[in-house]
Amino acid sequence: MKHLVCLTAILLVAGWSFAQSDSSAKNTDTVKVGNFIIIKKNKGNTVSENADNNRNHSNDYRVERRSRRRGNVSTNWWIMDLGFANMRDNTDYAAAQAGGYFKTLRPADGAVTQNNYKLNTGKSSNVNIWLFMQKLNIIKHVVNLKYGFGLEMYNFRYDTRLSFRKDPAPFAFNDSINFSKNKLYVSYLTVPIMLNFNTTPDSHRGLSFSAGVSAGYLYGSRNKQISGERGKQKIEGDFNFEPWRFAAVGEIGLGPIRLYGTYSLNRLQKEVTRVEQYPYAVGIRFSNW
Repeated sequence: MKHLVCLTAILLVAGWSFAQSDSSAKNTDTVKVGNFIIIKKNKGNTVSENADNNRNHSNDYRVERRSRRRGNVSTNWWIMDLGFANMRDNTDYAAAQAGGYFKTLRPADGAVTQNNYKLNTGKSSNVNIWLFMQKLNIIKHVVNLKYGFGLEMYNFRYDTRLSFRKDPAPFAFNDSINFSKNKLYVSYLTVPIMLNFNTTPDSHRGLSFSAGVSAGYLYGSRNKQISGERGKQKIEGDFNFEPWRFAAVGEIGLGPIRLYGTYSLNRLQKEVTRVEQYPYAVGIRFSNW
């Protein structure tokens, strides 16, 4: 038993000495400082011990930048979009007025027409908050799969008396008063999936672009109105909107500047309303990549 203990101790001491020797050799040849490596050129020579000789041997070393190893998946948290919203309107208003979605509550208010749906484009906005976006490397970090999850919010601003109600069934009508603010808010929980192309994967200053599709589920909608007669009102309801939104999405980046765009592939309202409108938005994206 004593021989076994002695043999074990000898082996441990020998291994420790070898490790120390190997570490010293490595430390003598190279020194790593952050992303840089300082390499000794004349490995076979001995560096002089005094300060003057050390200055004479300053050319015996070279500095190299160590390349960072990129992971195949990178994540970007809390991304924000700010943009303008609008709609492509393909509604046949004669057919829509013959249906039950447009109502005339008083003859003096008039029937709903295309002019009532005209947006104030300068005040119609799109704000998106993405919880995260990820890039999955496909080909040498030049071609990537980009996907994420977040909340899309659309504010459609009307300068008309167009109003939305949900009782007894959802309908749209011309109100009898004028509003200082009349806004339709629609939001979606959305998952975008895009194919991303990065022309300079080793730099954040190059050109990149992405294209793909998104699927969103209706999270909330309301008609917010402000008037002198009624004050501030918020009417909640789905107003016969489609529960799902499918869209074509894209973005382009040049250095730190990134622009995005989205266009609905299906209509905002359900087919039963006979209203055929396709929202879209363009704006700037605040993102690291």
